[in-house]
Amino acid sequence: MTTPDLFGDLDPGRRTRLGPDAWVLRGFALPRMDALLPALAGIEAASPFRHMKTPGGYTMSAALSSCGKLGWTSDPRGYRYSPTDPETGLAWPPMPEVFSRLAREAAAAAGFEGFEPDACLINRYLPGARMSLHQDRNERDFDAPIVSVSLGMSAIFLFGGLTRSGRAARVPLHHGDVAVWGGADRLRYHGIMPLDGQPHPLLGARRINLTFRKAG
Repeated sequence: MTTPDLFGDLDPGRRTRLGPDAWVLRGFALPRMDALLPALAGIEAASPFRHMKTPGGYTMSAALSSCGKLGWTSDPRGYRYSPTDPETGLAWPPMPEVFSRLAREAAAAAGFEGFEPDACLINRYLPGARMSLHQDRNERDFDAPIVSVSLGMSAIFLFGGLTRSGRAARVPLHHGDVAVWGGADRLRYHGIMPLDGQPHPLLGARRINLTFRKAG
């Protein structure tokens, strides 16, 4: 397991290895910000962020939206993907080309050629919001990787083992970093520690996470 003291040099363009099939591509999304941020604003206008409830009845601290053919949802009936936004009854906003291109290129840079995402879950974290350790298991095919793009405030990413009790490395993620994991690492438990720190110059006191998956 990678340990936290290996994450000292976070210069853009550097690759941080998290496991045999898991990487952080430092600053990989930075050259695309002029197109990414307006596209994100358009998705938020069509399908605003909302706090969903877990099957156990708890309200998630991170607010969610989605784009693409499928969107991830949670309610007392369970976790699942849906082609429609449950709040509007309409299809989720189409995935912008700048989103899908970034996901494809990041996946390829991490060794996963041919990735074609059909779902992008968008999480908004305000100070204090977190995501507990979990596996991404609602997808039909575990052969495709997960591609996760960090925007806004820096956060500590927890990257654990294949069981919930496994020790989790604490990995700093900054604006523009892209984490990619698949293969032997595809079902690793992962999460986000409570958001804390300085507001970001562009996005203020929030962190946005774009998680691309092949769900259907």
